[in-house]
Amino acid sequence: MRKASKSFLWASMLLMVLSTIALFFYVRWLLEKEVEEELFSAEARIESALLAGQHPSSLAPIIEINEVDELKTAFTKDTVIFDPSQDEMELFRELSTYKSINSKSYKISVRVLVVETNQILWAIILSYMVIILLVFVFQFYLNKSNNKKIWNPFFHNLEQMKKFSLLSKEPLQLLDSEILEFSELNKEISQLTGKVRDDYENLKQYTEDVSHELQTPLAIIQAKIENIINGQSLTEIQFNQLASIQKDIQRLTQLNKRLALLTKLENHQFTHRASIDITDLIAQIISNFNEISTISLTFEKASNIMANMDPYLAEILCNNIISNAIKHSSHGKPINIESKNMVLSVYNYGATSIANPQQLFTRFYRENKEFKSTGLGLAIVKKICDLYGYDITYAYINGHHCFSIDFGSTTSTRKLSS
Repeated sequence: MRKASKSFLWASMLLMVLSTIALFFYVRWLLEKEVEEELFSAEARIESALLAGQHPSSLAPIIEINEVDELKTAFTKDTVIFDPSQDEMELFRELSTYKSINSKSYKISVRVLVVETNQILWAIILSYMVIILLVFVFQFYLNKSNNKKIWNPFFHNLEQMKKFSLLSKEPLQLLDSEILEFSELNKEISQLTGKVRDDYENLKQYTEDVSHELQTPLAIIQAKIENIINGQSLTEIQFNQLASIQKDIQRLTQLNKRLALLTKLENHQFTHRASIDITDLIAQIISNFNEISTISLTFEKASNIMANMDPYLAEILCNNIISNAIKHSSHGKPINIESKNMVLSVYNYGATSIANPQQLFTRFYRENKEFKSTGLGLAIVKKICDLYGYDITYAYINGHHCFSIDFGSTTSTRKLSS
């Protein structure tokens, strides 16, 4: 609507300027033509009087009749002459003709005051501009009012679309419009949002069902393999094969849990929020890892980091970022973790930088194909950061891989998107 009003404004102004210029030259031409017709008419009357034997008296500066020795070509011109009646120099339009009448040669000069025609010209132009301006202002506000009335349903429906949420069961409250195109758009929006909700519910239910159904058989298979390993005498080859199968089942179980978590994150099913002390959580996780890991973890706390997020997701976020560093730390060298200015940084040693850092947070991406992992740890970290508006970055600094999460990059007014 603003664009239409702006286009109308510029088009109207351009039209007004061009029409004013055209009117100016047209009216000036008409006035000049009228003045010249008046001059020729006065000259004709004087010529008729001379032919009749009368000798009209000169009336300077309006009429001048002089006898001349030779005839010349008639001409018109603008001239400035002293006007005794006004006691000042005035601009006149002058017609000078040469006539041979009764064996005498005359120069007949007839003049008309030009100032009056200019005043008439400007009076007409100013009147025209005032009228056009008034019409333009009236049309502008009338057009703006009509556009607002016509487009009101569209903008109302647009706001409804912005508030649309897959988690809400409420249908969109769309305003009907007399405009056929808007009515058709409303119909398509209603059908589209309904279909999106249905597809979302079906996909959500399918994912939950698959995840749930997989857990039971995986747990049963895991238990049976453990019974076989513990209850029967096995050859070394059989033991190794069963152990390998057990690891694959554990990996499959972990994969199933992480995929289910990613689905819940994408469906925005984590709406609970609480104030979490990330530094305390990191200290607890480090203590747990130090009990089971041979790699040393050190924590430098320059300042506390407070985050408003789901406690479960906060624990997963910190767990994944640290476990990723442990899995990929070269030569068992220590891992350094620090918190400073709302930024959590995790450093682990690496001989070379990552070849494709832009793909680090992609699902199932593994830099080292020989290392068996789900490839979902960092993808989950990135998804959690995106959910709350935190910035996560990677850098290779002095022989160390560094992952940093800026908990201060989000705003307190940021909401979960739908």
